[in-house]
Amino acid sequence: MRGQSRDSLAAADDRLEALLPSVDAGRLGEELFAVVRLLDSSAGLRRAVTDPAREEADRAALVTRLLRGQVQESTADVVAGVVRQRWSEPRDLVDALERLGTVALLASAEQQGALETLEEEVFRFSRLVAADDALARALGDRTAAPERRGALVDRLLAGRALEQTRALVRQAVVAPRGRRLEAALQDVLELAARRRQRLVAVVTAASPLTPSQQQRLAAALGRVYGRGVLVEVDVDPEVLGGVRVQVGDEVLDATVVSRLAEARRRLAG
Repeated sequence: MRGQSRDSLAAADDRLEALLPSVDAGRLGEELFAVVRLLDSSAGLRRAVTDPAREEADRAALVTRLLRGQVQESTADVVAGVVRQRWSEPRDLVDALERLGTVALLASAEQQGALETLEEEVFRFSRLVAADDALARALGDRTAAPERRGALVDRLLAGRALEQTRALVRQAVVAPRGRRLEAALQDVLELAARRRQRLVAVVTAASPLTPSQQQRLAAALGRVYGRGVLVEVDVDPEVLGGVRVQVGDEVLDATVVSRLAEARRRLAG
């Protein structure tokens, strides 16, 4: 986000954090996702709630009337607060609401002492999809009704994951909003890590790392980056040996495959 939108998002984040201890954060998150889907479905409504020519009170009154009786009062208040702000682009407002919904669900898991479990479940689901082409196609099939894709998520995660995990994954599948599923789930992981004031390091190795190895790697990366690092391990036998570490856009590739490829390039040169 740029300029005005960035400032408006920061203000919305602060208001949400102040509200979270006193509301049902899980319900708030799911209802904000429903509002996101509503706004995504109507360009006219998006323009109406972001029109700078309209008074902010008028924009807030519009969404209050629209949502009355459909969501809890706290959800309507959050949405009204967001539409009172100025946004550089109509999409920025919807992006902000989705982010607030995600944060609310993360806070709900945190209140239950289950935020780390949620992170692990989201990461495992992303790896499951990456390893199964048929599943990836089914979840990403834009010709299928969103409800059908959402029902598939429900079947996959029913009784196997936190309710907050299911809601976050379902939103990423049902309303990808121009993103690939992997990118949408990575956004969730980054927000979760930020909530725990940690970075996420995705480590690809030929075989699982022991808890001791993960701890040593997390400690080493923490010294490099100056903050806590959550290590998520993706097992890929094709790397043969060594590890590949990605933190954000930074990649350290020390796998056998990468070293062999480098040796071939040198020989060819």
